[in-house]
Amino acid sequence: MADRAEYARKGIARGRSLVVLQYADGIVFVGENPSRALHKFSEIYDRIGFAAAGKYNEYENLRIGGVRYADLRGYTYDRDDVTARGLANVYAQTLGTIFSSQAEKPYEVELVVAEVGDSPENDQIYRLPHDGSIVDEHGSVAVGGNAEQISGYLDQRHRDGMTLAEALKLAVQALSRDTNGTEREIPAERLEVAVLDRTRPQQRKFKRLVGGQLSRLLESGAGAGEASARSGSETATDSESGAGEE
Repeated sequence: MADRAEYARKGIARGRSLVVLQYADGIVFVGENPSRALHKFSEIYDRIGFAAAGKYNEYENLRIGGVRYADLRGYTYDRDDVTARGLANVYAQTLGTIFSSQAEKPYEVELVVAEVGDSPENDQIYRLPHDGSIVDEHGSVAVGGNAEQISGYLDQRHRDGMTLAEALKLAVQALSRDTNGTEREIPAERLEVAVLDRTRPQQRKFKRLVGGQLSRLLESGAGAGEASARSGSETATDSESGAGEE
């Protein structure tokens, strides 16, 4: 079992990292993905989004299975009966069965299932590693690639009530840092970004951000970050000046 776990972890680590962050009006999914056709993020149901790192064909099968489960449950019972928690349990059973089965190799995937609520306190984010365990996450989560380093970076800087532009800027900063801590530039055309926006009037809250809208948000986030840095510098200077006068 230890060998199977190591095999799965190495396969997941070879993929590009992605992050999922809460912001004031919902949940944002951000990842580096040069492909315009093979998506890392998808809509599962009205308020539920799906993110995955690892082997595309394996997590695509899981995504399709999740959509079928959600559609059937919503049709048979009620749309409100389709929840991220229920979907996470289904994925956990599937991944756990595959992982413990000696007849086939474990899936090289790590999933995130997120549901946006009516308020930030009601948002749900679940991370599902290759072995089928479920981790209830809050605020931010990273999977794939150097996820551990990125998670540490996000834990130190993510805060409640961030705007979408601020959360997007933080996510890109985290993804652009390599194992040595140096930053590289990730152009907008190499980013895949989607949101679960609780303010959307439609029943379906999932939306992809592309083109000019994404570029404007990235520029807005950069401007907000520079303004915050200047404000912090001015505050520090005033504080030091006051201390000297005293």
